[in-house]
Amino acid sequence: MTATVPAPAPRTGLDKRGPNKRAFDKRAVIPWLFLAPGLLLALVFKFWPMAKGVWLSFFDVRPFLGDRWIGLDNYTRVLTDHRFQDAIGHTLVLGIGQSVGAILLGFVLALLLEGQARSLKILRTAVFLPAVTATAVVGELWRLMYYPTSDGLLNSGLHLLGLGPVQFLDNPDIALYSTMAMGIWIWAPYNMVIILAGLAGVDRTLYEAAAMDGVSLWQRLRHVTLPAIRPALMIVLTLATIRGLRVFTEVYVLTGGGPAGSTDVWMTRAYTLGFTRNDIGGASAASVVLLCVTLLLTVTINYLRKRGEAR
Repeated sequence: MTATVPAPAPRTGLDKRGPNKRAFDKRAVIPWLFLAPGLLLALVFKFWPMAKGVWLSFFDVRPFLGDRWIGLDNYTRVLTDHRFQDAIGHTLVLGIGQSVGAILLGFVLALLLEGQARSLKILRTAVFLPAVTATAVVGELWRLMYYPTSDGLLNSGLHLLGLGPVQFLDNPDIALYSTMAMGIWIWAPYNMVIILAGLAGVDRTLYEAAAMDGVSLWQRLRHVTLPAIRPALMIVLTLATIRGLRVFTEVYVLTGGGPAGSTDVWMTRAYTLGFTRNDIGGASAASVVLLCVTLLLTVTINYLRKRGEAR
């Protein structure tokens, strides 16, 4: 007598998923549960205020009286205001100078402090401290250093050289460059860490081959080091561009935009418009313009980076 084995019953749509599929779905949900609090905070305190600012930029904001739609008038008024036009020039000068100076100084620091010695690790930690110190605190320290009499730290050094006290923050001709020096000091260590990460990935055999060929230090930097750390440099350049356009705290703490508006940048003008003159619509329009310019430059830099990597 031959035994017959019954055919397996067909699986339903739920059964076809099987235990592996259900486990996969569970694993996919768990990370989102951990991200949910952060995403909620970002939505409430970042993205919603950002969207609200874009909305208010089209209105004449009148508290207790009702907002009045004015379209692009706020943008027209901001872009044609001569104080904002002057602020554009100051922002570009400060942003470019601060970014270039911080990148160059960060690169030099990375070359000097590269290595695995314990003493170098301690030095890197000490050098990195300005990047993790509150900018407002750093600004107050530099304000003391820039004290305009011979009792100030920098002016006392100049006094030893026979030079008179310099009005670093009260002279319209040099106040912007004094602020730039502080910005370079703050952000150079941050750039140094990123460049150090790029230097760690450089193939050491290339250095050995270059040494055997008798190339100079400059040629080694130009043909070996710089091409190898190009991705790190592009990251540094992108971050520096964003910081340069959004510079605010350094200027606000040191000079507040003075003297005589010589250090007024885009963000300090928007702050003054919104919180001093209570022109919320104009300040929102100025912030949206800055957001659009920042996005445009970021996209452009990323496009150039990808185009360079494709070559």
